[in-house]
Parts: sequence; C-alpha cells; structure tokens
Amino acid sequence: MTTEVRPGLLVEHALGYLYSSALNTAARLGIADHLHDGPRSAAELAATTGTHGPHLHRLLRFLATRGVFREDDEFRFHLTPLAEPLRADSPKSLRDFILSLGDSIYLDPARRLHDTVHSGQPVFEEIFGAPFYSYLAGDPVAGPAYDSGMAAFSKLVSNDVTAAYDFPENATVVDIGGGRGGLLRSILLQHPKLTGVLFDLPTTVEHHVLDEPALAGRWSVESGDFFEKIPAGDIYLLKHVFASWPDADCARLLAACRAAISPNGRILVINGVIPPGNDPHPGKTIDILMMTLLHGKERTLPEYESLITEAGFTVSQVIPVSPNATIIEAVSA
Repeated sequence: MTTEVRPGLLVEHALGYLYSSALNTAARLGIADHLHDGPRSAAELAATTGTHGPHLHRLLRFLATRGVFREDDEFRFHLTPLAEPLRADSPKSLRDFILSLGDSIYLDPARRLHDTVHSGQPVFEEIFGAPFYSYLAGDPVAGPAYDSGMAAFSKLVSNDVTAAYDFPENATVVDIGGGRGGLLRSILLQHPKLTGVLFDLPTTVEHHVLDEPALAGRWSVESGDFFEKIPAGDIYLLKHVFASWPDADCARLLAACRAAISPNGRILVINGVIPPGNDPHPGKTIDILMMTLLHGKERTLPEYESLITEAGFTVSQVIPVSPNATIIEAVSA
C-alpha cells in the first residue's frame, strides 16, 4: 500500500521551528493559565497579556492546527488536553521545560547541526566557550532555568517510576545526578521505611525539594563528582543520566557505583529506550538534542545492556514505564 504525500508537507516540516517558537511564546504569555476558567477571544487575551490582538489571534490560530488550543465558531479559544501542561499550576505542568527549550543554549547549537554531523562533535563549547554543564554551573540565569525545566520534566516521570518498581521495605536509595530530588522525594513519600541520599552538583542540590515534614530524618544531601566517588547505598537511581554521557564515561560511573554499592544492592538505569523501526519516538528526538549539546546519546536496550554487563553487572529485569522511562534493573554479576 502506498501513502499519498500531501504537497507542501516537506515545507511544513522545514518550517517546524515556527511551531516551536509559537509554543514557547504561548508559554511565556501564560495563555493556558488564562484559559483555565473558560474560553476567551484573542482580543480578551491580548488585553490581559498586553499583546497585539490580531497578532495574538494569528499565533493561537496556528497553534490550534496542532491541537494546542481550539478555536470555536465565535472565534474564542479553548484549553485542550494537549495545552493543559502549559499551565503553571497544572499537576503535570511542563511550562518551565517548554520555556527552557526556547533558550539560546538549545537553539544556537541546533542551527549548527550540520557542523555536528560533519565533525562528530557537539558545537556547544565552540559557541558558548565551555562544555554544557560547566556553562550552566557558571551562568546565574541559564543554570537555574535549566534546573527548573528539568525538574518539571522529571516530575512527570517520577511518580510513574515509583509506582512501577517494587522497592524493598528497608534500604538506602541514592539518587545519582538526581537534580532537585523529585524522584527521590516521590519514592520516600510512598515508602516510609526507606532512607535516601540526593547526590548532584552543589548549585543544583541547594534547591532540593526534600525538606518537608513527612520526610524528616530520612534523607541527606551530598554533592560532588559522581565519576570519582559516590555515597554508599543499596539502590542507585540513574534517571536520565546516561543520555548525557558517552559510553566511556557511563562505564566510569558504573565503576563508581560498583565500588560503593552494598553486596546485595541494585542499580536502576532509568531512561527512554529507542525502539527498532521507523515510528516516531521521544528518544529519537532527544537523541538529536544530545548530539548538538553533549557527547552523550539516547540508546537502544541492547546498547544499555552491553554497557551494564561490561561494567560487571547483570541485567535482572526490564520494566517499560513510559516512552520517556524504562527501568533497567541490574545487580552485581
């Protein structure tokens, strides 16, 4: 069976950056928040947001073609399920993540994708004068914005991972590269006999989310270089960590885990896994992002299994959670 290709579809793909920019603009203006209580016209929204009504209408009309908002016969715009995560106070808010993706730290390297493909090297350091994470650590605006964006993205994954995995009754869980601790917080709230350690860079963990009464006395925060030495523990969480690093560095991190883990401990590599075939998948998109920013990459399940076994661990189970998260559990071989 042949599929007819609509004329102009390739041009629409080439103009995809306009959709990204429109989505980022709507997030900045808080359009989803203003539509939470009901539909409003572009003129009403413009008065609220201090924007130009006709231009705002054109922006929202364009987004409605992708299912982000819906325009009715009276030219009012409605909140849609796809637009719901653009709300700042939505339980599944992605607003901060969408905003961070509109920053020049992502856009400028993407414009140089052809250079990356030619050289096999990310162009981020050439553009910004420092490797990605070093740049973020030294930038008082981009660094916190990145942390906020990643916290928003990770929040969607954390509760699903907590529900999908059978954590033991008593253990110390160490969240390596855990950002602000959203996943660890979710696990400790659901498993009151567990204790936890959040481990990441100093500028990241200082904004952790663990300090609440229900978790009192059950957590600690440490910072340092996870390639060198990590805290002792029973279960190591490595959520969305491996994608940022090449194979050699992932092996170094696994070696650090092996040196610190308890005799019956486990590591949980949590990441999107690229499936075979030609269907769209978030991992294939994030892989291009990683290619422009870092030396890391998204991986297939056999690639993850190879990394893990070569480091002296055995994969004991694989738990698909969502397109953005598969739990790969491993124990010492």
